[in-house]
Amino acid sequence: MRLQWLFALGLWLASVTLWAAEANITVAAAADLHHAMDDVVGAYQHDHPGSHIDVVYGASGNLLTQIEQGAPFELFFSADSDYPQQLVAHGKAGGTPVPYAEGHLVLWSASIDMRQVQVTDLAQARFGRIAIANPQHAPYGKRAEQALRAAGVWDSLQSRLVFGENIAQTAQFAQSGNAQVGVIAESLALGMPNQGSYVLVPASLYQPLLQSFVLTKRGADSALARDFAQYVQSAPARAILERYGFRLPGAAH
Repeated sequence: MRLQWLFALGLWLASVTLWAAEANITVAAAADLHHAMDDVVGAYQHDHPGSHIDVVYGASGNLLTQIEQGAPFELFFSADSDYPQQLVAHGKAGGTPVPYAEGHLVLWSASIDMRQVQVTDLAQARFGRIAIANPQHAPYGKRAEQALRAAGVWDSLQSRLVFGENIAQTAQFAQSGNAQVGVIAESLALGMPNQGSYVLVPASLYQPLLQSFVLTKRGADSALARDFAQYVQSAPARAILERYGFRLPGAAH
């Protein structure tokens, strides 16, 4: 009888452990999503009180490398659709990439009125240091370089450029005054509604920032990860993303 009780207790503990694992996931998300994803996760957990979702933010290229090296992420939200496709090509994905947003670049400053500023104006010394994300692994940094080159000011700005590890750090540089202007994500500017001013960078100056997410192999086995992936595509989640300037690829602006 005692053995039967111990066996039953063992099964119960195993089921509780499995349920606890199922109720917790970790999401890797591009840094431009910081404000928006926090709100999306908060809304989801409000409707699913037994779930717990942690989010690690960073440059999409760095997050890709971490996943390929075995980091325990169930979902990967990239600021560039190329990175989830790479995860698929390398056999590390647990599904097909899903487009979820199109991002936009802005010129933002805490101290300068940017509302009528053009990209070509940045060549003027009064704009001081210009912060952009590292183009080597941050999609917004790559697009910032494209925009500055297209505007013909890339070469003249070399001595004044400050590089952030990701787009969130880039925004922090501009916010703190370490740079006078930041070429940052519109979503981050909208997340600072009572600070600074910004102007949109013309979309004609850079390749579209089409953003996609994908389940990792680890995430494919998680009911919570699969359900959250569906939620991100729902009307309530899309409304949150739109509040931060994101649109679905191909949607009217």
